[in-house]
Amino acid sequence: MNHLGPLRKMKTHLENDGSVSYQLPLGDELYVPLVPLLGKKLALRYQGQIHCIHCGRKTSRSFNQGYCFPCVRRLARCDTCIIKPELCHFDQGTCREPEWAEENCLQPHIVYLANSSGLKVGISRKRQIPTRWMDQGATQALEILEVSTRHVSGQVEMILKAHVSDRTQWQKMLKGEAGKVDLEAERERLLALCQAAIGEVEQACGPGSVRHLPEAGVMTFRYPILEYPTKVKSFNFDRQPDVEGTLLGIKGQYLIFDTGVINIRKFSGYQVVLET
Repeated sequence: MNHLGPLRKMKTHLENDGSVSYQLPLGDELYVPLVPLLGKKLALRYQGQIHCIHCGRKTSRSFNQGYCFPCVRRLARCDTCIIKPELCHFDQGTCREPEWAEENCLQPHIVYLANSSGLKVGISRKRQIPTRWMDQGATQALEILEVSTRHVSGQVEMILKAHVSDRTQWQKMLKGEAGKVDLEAERERLLALCQAAIGEVEQACGPGSVRHLPEAGVMTFRYPILEYPTKVKSFNFDRQPDVEGTLLGIKGQYLIFDTGVINIRKFSGYQVVLET
C-alpha cells in the first residue's frame, strides 16, 4: 500500500506498560501506525518537493526542521533564544511574536534529568512532558524543577550543565539502551552543588519562579525495537531520495532499518511516498 504526503514529526504515545507507540503523519490528516510494520519491508521515496510546515510555501531548502527561509526570519519559534533560552529578549520588547511567546515561552517549564545516551539535563514546556523525553529516545527521565518561564529554565540549565551534559549522543542512543542511572541520586547531587546559584536566579526572578519537585518519580520508556544496529549509517533525502529496507526499530524520532537510520523530524515538510 502506498501513502503520499508531507512528512511531519512522528506522533508518540506512552502505553500503560511503559512502551512507546508511534504514528507517522503524512500531512495533517493521514497517520500511519508504525509498530505493526516492524520486521517488514518499507520504503520512503522523496518526491523532490518541500513545503514549509508553517506557511505551506514551496521551498527549495528546509531550515530548522521544516521551515522556509522567510518563516525562519519572521517566527519567534525559529529565533536563537529557542535554542538558547537564556538569551530571551521578550522583556526588551523585541520578540518577533509576542502573542506566541506568551502562549509558549511565558508558561511553566520543567528542568529535568534524562538518560538516553547517558545522563543529561534538559528543559521543556510543562505540557510537553513526557513527549519531549520520547522524542529524545530517553529510557529514563525525572523532573527536578518547575520554573515560571522559558527564560528562567535557560538560566537554571546553564548552571546545571556546568556539571552534567545537556546533549544526547544520537548515534550511541541508536546502538542500544544506555546503562541505568540513579536519577534521584543525581538530582540530589546536582541540586546540592548548584543550590546557591539557583537561589540567586530565584531571587532575581521573583518568589515562586523556581519550585523544587522532590515528589517527582522516575519515568521509564521502552521503544519498539527488534534489533539495534552495530553501525549507524544516516540517510539524507537531499543526497538519496529513496530510503528502503526492513524496519527494525523506532526510537526518538528515528526509524531504524537494516540498511541505515533516518531522522524523520529533520525532514519535516518533505513530500514522500510511503510504500508498505
